[in-house]
Amino acid sequence: MTQPSHGQATLAIRHADILIIGGGLSGTMLAVQLLRLPGQRRIMLIEPRTELGRGEAYSAVELGHTLNGNAARMSVDPDNPDDLTQWLTEHIAAGGWPESDQQHVPVSELFPPRGLFGVYVQQRLAEARAVGLGHGSTVEHVRAEVVDVQVSADCVQLTLSDGQSLHGAQAVLATGMFPAARTPQKTSSGLNAAALDPWDVAAMRQLDPQSTVLIIGSGLTMVDAVVSLEQAGHRGPIEVFSRHGLLPHVRRQPPAWVDFLAEDHGIRTPRQLLRELRRHCRAAIAQGIDWQAPLDTVRAHIGRLWSQASDVQRRQFVRHVRPWWESHHHRSPPLSAELVERLHRDGRLRIQAASFKGLEPAVEGGVGIRIRRRGEDQTCVVRGAALINSSGIEYDWRRVARPLPQQLLARGLVQPGPLALGIAAAVDGAVLDAQGRESARLFAMGPPLRGMWWESTAVTDVALQAKALAARLAREGGDTLTAKSQ
Repeated sequence: MTQPSHGQATLAIRHADILIIGGGLSGTMLAVQLLRLPGQRRIMLIEPRTELGRGEAYSAVELGHTLNGNAARMSVDPDNPDDLTQWLTEHIAAGGWPESDQQHVPVSELFPPRGLFGVYVQQRLAEARAVGLGHGSTVEHVRAEVVDVQVSADCVQLTLSDGQSLHGAQAVLATGMFPAARTPQKTSSGLNAAALDPWDVAAMRQLDPQSTVLIIGSGLTMVDAVVSLEQAGHRGPIEVFSRHGLLPHVRRQPPAWVDFLAEDHGIRTPRQLLRELRRHCRAAIAQGIDWQAPLDTVRAHIGRLWSQASDVQRRQFVRHVRPWWESHHHRSPPLSAELVERLHRDGRLRIQAASFKGLEPAVEGGVGIRIRRRGEDQTCVVRGAALINSSGIEYDWRRVARPLPQQLLARGLVQPGPLALGIAAAVDGAVLDAQGRESARLFAMGPPLRGMWWESTAVTDVALQAKALAARLAREGGDTLTAKSQ
């Protein structure tokens, strides 16, 4: 598509039936589901990146940055849990990803590189385009950033960073995640300006290989940062600081376990869940079974448990349980976990329970941070050659200094979700405005609904939401605006 120049005084308004804001995994999967449905509709995917289907998560280019779930858990087709396994089998047989044999496991248990997963998503989109053409549906990639949204009784109007204006019968906020390491903050400590990107291996190659690197945060982004440093040839000390000093557990492939939450709907509170889960984990260990087996049965019930919990119970979970839930549930892929464990065992990587309190003035080209170690009253300064921000995802839209979330909040078109996690919406994804009214034209899916379902970022979550929302949009006839405009 040829983009108009910035110097044009006026630009023609372009029309679509469904506007999808964001062309990462969420937006692309929604487009795939819409293209597969009968009916004629024009879809526009607004995404500034050159490629659809990748977003932040799957734009990684290093083979060492892998999915944190094996192929059997990562299908983008909610009707076929083996879809990724089948695609990988064909891809490897055709000569793709020759490094896969290093994992020494069946294809279903492979942890593919995130960049390769992006190729898989793109192929499924290409196949859906062909299906859509059969009944007159199309999808267009509009390369720009959405900077404003207005909703009227007749349509949704998007203003783009290049000056274009798009009108649609319906619009979907499929904005994906805002990684803290790459997201400008409204109230910033200057951390990102001083820190290296966790995935920028080229920048890490510029460091003295023996220098000390400081990392804030000890979750999966930290694991990626350690992989990046290793691939860049770094061989010096790595100092990791996080409030609780917890590392992600390694993901294993445990056997099946009884779905105890399906059998007992009386378990409703975080305290009840933890008590029962611990009992089942102890029972598994006593039988010589991996404790991850009972934990994995909980995943299917998280949305129900979270949505029926009170605000007080949700706050209790976030304050007291969340760090342990993240380290136990959001587990590290085996090869990455092995690297972290080896560096930790060798003394090169050290984990410290400490809170980040701010940056210190640079000395001799290095970087300094002020921290307060757990159990201590006083702060201290720690220095290194470089700093990496691995503090995870920013879910509070009020803190994100990007035009779209700020404009949506300022116009009252959205309101913060429960506990300020993402935005509020109805069960079917219809966005709630500042007065709590349900929109008939503006919807959301994926990470923006974190506050609604707690887990709303995994591939399986996104795939299920995409299928349900596509059916809703198609049922309500989002294919009327283009006809009116022609």
